[in-house]
Amino acid sequence: MSPTSPANPACPTRRLTTAQALVAFLARQYTERDGRRQRLISATWGIFGHGNVAGIGQALLEAGGGRSGGGNGGAGNGAAHRMPYLQGRNEQAMVHAAVGYARQSGRLSAHAVTTSIGPGATNLVTGAALATINRLPVLLLPGDTFATRPADPVLQQLEVEYAGDVSVNDCLRPVSRYFDRITRPEALIPAALQAMRVLADPAGTGAVTLALPQDVQAEAYDWPEEFFAERDWHVRRPAPDAHEREAAVRAVRSARRPLIVAGGGVRHSAAEETLAAFTAATRIPVASTQAGKGALRHDHPADVGGIGHTGTATADELARTADLVIGIGTRFSDFTTASGTLFANPAVRFLHLNITGFDAHKLAALPLVADARAGLEALTAALAGHGYRVDPAYETEYTGAKEAWEERVEASFATPDPTARPTQTQVLGLLDALVTEEDILINAAGSLPGDLHKLWRTRSRDQYHVEYGYSCMGYEIPAAIGVLLAAEGRTPRRPVWALVGDGTYLMNPTEIVTAVQENLPLKLVVLQNHGYASIGGLSESVGAERFGTAYRHRDADGGFTGPPLPVDLAANAASLGMRVLRATTVDDLRTALSEARDAGGPTCVYVETETPDTVSGPPPAQAWWDVPVAETASRPAAVKAREEYDRQVAARRRHL
Repeated sequence: MSPTSPANPACPTRRLTTAQALVAFLARQYTERDGRRQRLISATWGIFGHGNVAGIGQALLEAGGGRSGGGNGGAGNGAAHRMPYLQGRNEQAMVHAAVGYARQSGRLSAHAVTTSIGPGATNLVTGAALATINRLPVLLLPGDTFATRPADPVLQQLEVEYAGDVSVNDCLRPVSRYFDRITRPEALIPAALQAMRVLADPAGTGAVTLALPQDVQAEAYDWPEEFFAERDWHVRRPAPDAHEREAAVRAVRSARRPLIVAGGGVRHSAAEETLAAFTAATRIPVASTQAGKGALRHDHPADVGGIGHTGTATADELARTADLVIGIGTRFSDFTTASGTLFANPAVRFLHLNITGFDAHKLAALPLVADARAGLEALTAALAGHGYRVDPAYETEYTGAKEAWEERVEASFATPDPTARPTQTQVLGLLDALVTEEDILINAAGSLPGDLHKLWRTRSRDQYHVEYGYSCMGYEIPAAIGVLLAAEGRTPRRPVWALVGDGTYLMNPTEIVTAVQENLPLKLVVLQNHGYASIGGLSESVGAERFGTAYRHRDADGGFTGPPLPVDLAANAASLGMRVLRATTVDDLRTALSEARDAGGPTCVYVETETPDTVSGPPPAQAWWDVPVAETASRPAAVKAREEYDRQVAARRRHL
């Protein structure tokens, strides 16, 4: 028989530490949407130090983390309520892995991440920012300094002269959608419930932080049994307001050149089929942001590809002449709007379907605040009675432009000389010829996102996994691990590719060890081009002359124009436990990629890429991006770049 609370003898309690209670609580939280139920927190990543090893670390041990059984039952955990533990190598990378898992799980399931105090906690900040910017749930459980302050300061404590209750964990406040510090055991109860509310809220999700003082983690308390009951968090699909829906219908019916901009909200809502039905009825073309690419398959007649600075000529020309831009689940970032220069029609207006009012009102849009799928269903039904469909000439225009763009894609992917060193776009072409709708590609930063957004032919709703809200170098490898974990149990396992340049690889290769430890069939493609290629190109365009972007020895003048550094990234990957396939030519690479796709364990394909010429390289940017250029300079390159900048910025407009 369970003990009872002295304050309420009828209420049974369970005596556990705060950390044990938190882990037991997390193991019993579920999300539910459209009749599908799953664990909200399905596993916990952790690196242990003195700030969490005796608290959360011991609690995870009690909860059966990493074992087939349910522990010794001290926290009341049976097999159904065990908390699996995943061992990370870098705190930031653990958050990236959790974010990759959450995105692949449709934001319906997430991971927790626990760290020690001090540097372990501050290493979470970048990952937390990425999660919150991309609206993806992750639960952060950093250790914190003593609540009881038995010694002051303790190891790794930040002393703030004007505030005794501030720790380095407060760095996480601006990048968290919810933050609380648990200074008493009983304070965990409301804080934990609020944390789950935010994680499961499609309009408010992101990083959630519960800072855990190390003494409170280990402190025992008599917890009400009700705290450990299974709890379902319903993920809402809010329908649009009737007034907003009617205004949206009027806007669509009056449009002659409408264009849809599909963002990540389409994917988070699982609204791809609904979007396809809407376009089938209206024939409105669909462009996509980085997060929205895959909302329609590449071969869907209405799909016109990526939009904005990294978009296709087809989508960007349609954007310049559109009289109604229908945003669905997008934030309208500067890459999408070409820094306010893309939507050039003087009569253009915006209609924005978004689950958050904050985003729905951007660009002075007509707001349609609703879940993407529910909103599209309502619009489709409302328009059906009016028989709205775009003019056939407009449909012919964009389908013809799409065919012309496909010819440019083919030219970029072509490999006329199989014995030559491949260019970056040829690497993508070889992958394009190999993959099916089962494959998933992951990327985040460098020059690859631009090439992928313009050129990649997405075959399924979740094949294209490019993190471009934060564009964080080092995301790809840990995120791929998270994606593989989300697909765990599926036979055969879906091929997951992490595409990285040498700059990104050097930022964060440590989770290769985790992939090896878990025997996850990660397919890592490392493209060696001896520097920051993307920023090098940007540097040249803004008059900075590629300064500081090449990985080369110093020359006699102190610059970086000497020979390439003798860095062997393939050997590094092998030293971390990966099987490595080196490719020198196009033919070598074709064979290596095929071998990697069939591999049952973590495999790296390493290739040095050739700089493409203007004919065989990727198409240039089809729209501008605002990176301010020095207003005064003595070097001719910067003076010329400023002249071009002034010309471009003159086209910017505010949509009011």
